[in-house]
Amino acid sequence: MASSSSSSLRRWLLLGVIILVLAAIAWFAMRDRSQPASPREVAAVPATLVKVARENVPHFLVGVGTVQAQASVTVKSRIDGQLEQINYVEGQDVKAGQVLAQLDARPLRAQLEQAQAQRARDEAQLANARLDLERYQQLIKEDATSRQALDTQRALVAQLQAAVQTDKAQIDYAKVQLGYTTITAPLSGRAGARLVDPGNIVRAADANGLVVINQIDPIALVFTLPGDTVTEINRAQQGKQRLAVFAYERGNDAPLAQGELVLLNNQIDVASGTVQLKARFANPKHLLWPGQYVNVRLQLREYQDALTVPAPVVQRAQSGTYAYVVGTDGKAQMRPIDVLQIQDGKAVVSKGLQEGETVVLDGQYKIKPGVRVVSGPQGKPAGLASAPAKSAASASGSGQ
Repeated sequence: MASSSSSSLRRWLLLGVIILVLAAIAWFAMRDRSQPASPREVAAVPATLVKVARENVPHFLVGVGTVQAQASVTVKSRIDGQLEQINYVEGQDVKAGQVLAQLDARPLRAQLEQAQAQRARDEAQLANARLDLERYQQLIKEDATSRQALDTQRALVAQLQAAVQTDKAQIDYAKVQLGYTTITAPLSGRAGARLVDPGNIVRAADANGLVVINQIDPIALVFTLPGDTVTEINRAQQGKQRLAVFAYERGNDAPLAQGELVLLNNQIDVASGTVQLKARFANPKHLLWPGQYVNVRLQLREYQDALTVPAPVVQRAQSGTYAYVVGTDGKAQMRPIDVLQIQDGKAVVSKGLQEGETVVLDGQYKIKPGVRVVSGPQGKPAGLASAPAKSAASASGSGQ
């Protein structure tokens, strides 16, 4: 009987313990459910960050143009004759006044000698006529001759004087013609291909000439810009020296030369809506060549101490342009900005940013205002400019 009571008591104790355990579990479960859950930590978004810089930035107008010789001359013979010799090397530089070719001078030299002989004969006759005039003047005083004979002698002297003057003119003309047998370079430049070989008869009426000389140092560049830029160019030219012009290769945009603007054409082409401009370049290394097609930049002004960021920093929305700025707390904020120009991968900002502020260069599509941002995949604090960000900024700044 005692054993049965003891067994029953143990069962009731075990049941009570189980009930207490279940009640405790239920109480803790209800307690956890009644307390508010702590918010989940939002993961930081990696992005490429750069600093806002301050620097001088030039403002360009960009176009395309064709290199032309500063001056081009087709050397021709001014008289007819046989070409005896060529004194230049085709494709080489020549100097102004250098002898290029020589024609057969013998016929013209003979004409000169004939004119000189005629003058000598007429001068001799003039000298004799003057002596006779002196005799007639003496005889008229002695009434030994008539007034008519004296007047006739005076007329003969005047006639022979005119003949001597004519002979002098003939000699000068013959000398000029003889000088044309020596053909010289009218300007310094690069000689082209030889168009006539020695031994040929050349004529003054020949269209092709003997050789073409192009002046390539200095050299010219003709290019066009939209007609609506004329007012801006004229404004930039007022009270300043000639505007700087830069030439670049068409293929890789490598710089070739820097020159100056010498011509803004006096009218806009109605058909194309463009205006023609001309620049002059010193070309000692012959990097520019006639007929070459190049990119052109005309510098109108320079923004002094301008705030700059790489162009991808600038984002666009319906309300305007903006940028994501990362504060010292590492969180991004969307800030409206005003952009003066975007050129050569660099944006000039007039309003909305401060020098040294950190902005997002790449990865904006993953960012929302208030989100924590870290620099790149390394997860560096956003308040510190990372090395890749600095490199990106400097690379953008040098691409002018």
